[in-house]
Amino acid sequence: MISRVYSPFPLRIVSAHGINIKTEQGEFLDTFAGIGVLAFGHSDVATVEAVTSKIKRFSHTSNYFIDEDAISLSEKLLHFSRSKGEVYFSNSGTEATEAAIKAVRKLRSGKLVSFEGNFHGRTMGALSLTHSEKLRKPFEPLLQDVLFLPKRVEDFERAVREEEIAAVFVETIQGNSGVLPYPADLVRTIEGLRRDKGFLVVADEIQSGLCRTGEYFGYHNYEIEPDMVILGKAVGGGLPLGAVVFRGLSPFALGDHGSTFAPNPISLAAGLSVVSRMNYDLLESVRICGAQLMENLKRLPWAKEVSGMGLMIGVSTEDPDKVKSLAFERRVLLNVTGGRIRFLPALNITIEEINEITERLDFGG
Repeated sequence: MISRVYSPFPLRIVSAHGINIKTEQGEFLDTFAGIGVLAFGHSDVATVEAVTSKIKRFSHTSNYFIDEDAISLSEKLLHFSRSKGEVYFSNSGTEATEAAIKAVRKLRSGKLVSFEGNFHGRTMGALSLTHSEKLRKPFEPLLQDVLFLPKRVEDFERAVREEEIAAVFVETIQGNSGVLPYPADLVRTIEGLRRDKGFLVVADEIQSGLCRTGEYFGYHNYEIEPDMVILGKAVGGGLPLGAVVFRGLSPFALGDHGSTFAPNPISLAAGLSVVSRMNYDLLESVRICGAQLMENLKRLPWAKEVSGMGLMIGVSTEDPDKVKSLAFERRVLLNVTGGRIRFLPALNITIEEINEITERLDFGG
């Protein structure tokens, strides 16, 4: 009856609050917060109140009206990006990627550069920039003039010498590949050549953005100033919403792009509720809790390599599916991607909750 494109847990949810998911089989601890969507955990009170208040007023208006929450949310996202510019809202992260591709095509000619391990979405344009051949192959032909490069300085420098580059898409912390940060020297090189050659840089912050790494955006951990920032997941406060932050750019004219539903007023209300509470105190808490979680994970017998930033952490292990199964028996829900365990817990998780999770995960090698 439902398309089998996912492998869901054999659970039926009764209710969920914070990092706790109550099911008909008991209560489980959630370590990935709806795949990084629920910044303040399940059933966040302030978000529920914002959504309830908004939907009592109206649920949909179409793009013939400007919602005051769209203006406020745009201002906050531009503030986080430390720039002036404008924001285009979409229904999801992959739709935001599509909008960014269209903006690049309008502004520059040449090839689109992506890197090995990048994941930018599953719609046809976004999929064209996603490195996984397994994901791309069944749906080819995709966009032409896309160049995938290893994450090495020499390969990027060679490509810039030999090709006309329109834009470089960076995912400074690759989430779908298991949480793998870019090499810092590669990012510095991209920034330096951007200034010299004039190509655009698009930062995919769908997973790493909005305080997830201990900075407002993942690229803030690096020396780079992207022209566009792609957002999704947490920006909607648990409801479908995506965005492209155009830093110092205004690529679209009237009618160039659009959507019937975007931005949805209810999603805007939820997103604004969440983003309004993102501040330096939260960033500091994410850094502290992330360091604690990383240190706890390193001590687990089954953990090999631990990588990441803030509360975006990946752990390699000999048999990730076995670890996931054993964790399930101890009522901890784990997410496996790129052959690694990926941790994306609620940003307001406590040290006590972190310790409880990792104590349950200490089941030997």
